[in-house]
Amino acid sequence: MTKQTILGRVTQLAKANINALLDQAEDPQKMLDQLIREYTANISEAEQAVATTIGNLRLMEQDHQEDVDAAKEWGGKALAASRKADELRAAGSAAEADKFDNLAKVALGRQLRSEKEAKTAEPTIAAQTEVVDRLKSGLDQMKAKLSELKAKRDELVARAKSAEAQNRMMDSVKSIDVLDPTSELSRFEDKVRREEARALGKQELAASSLDAQFEQLDSLGDSAEVEARLAALKTA
Repeated sequence: MTKQTILGRVTQLAKANINALLDQAEDPQKMLDQLIREYTANISEAEQAVATTIGNLRLMEQDHQEDVDAAKEWGGKALAASRKADELRAAGSAAEADKFDNLAKVALGRQLRSEKEAKTAEPTIAAQTEVVDRLKSGLDQMKAKLSELKAKRDELVARAKSAEAQNRMMDSVKSIDVLDPTSELSRFEDKVRREEARALGKQELAASSLDAQFEQLDSLGDSAEVEARLAALKTA
């Protein structure tokens, strides 16, 4: 996997719009679970790739530092050889002086080569450092996005459970409405009222029967009075 590919994937995943993805999902919870698995795997893969990239950068930095140190060291050797040549020449040893001047030239040549190698590596190191910084930032964003995904999943599960509980409660309320105990009381009240009405009817019927008996008794009394008066007339 190239650094460009790693950086592209990290950037794409870090910028993913979770809400937009959820709007398109038929089952948001399953999609979130799948996204969490994918993000976790991608983060693990990206971490390994970024670690490799950082390791390569550190090797380049070490090589660069070695070139810088080597250039400094060869510069010191060239200076020491040049001074020795000057001392020998001042002492009249021209041949020995030339020998040390040649050593100084060799040291300067190696110093120049080390400096060139160090300078050549600097742009690559700078570019790699920028890539590593962007990869680290992308990884941080991916980890933040993973936390967001988990929070969304937990929120969604909690909302689903709450909705389920509310639906159960509403179903229970509907059942209570269907089997309203007050309707049974109303029916029982109607039955009691009918029984009371029937009792009143019986009472009224009994009362009317008693009145008829008394009226019959009164009628018998009048007949007896008539008979008595007729007998009195006959005896007068």
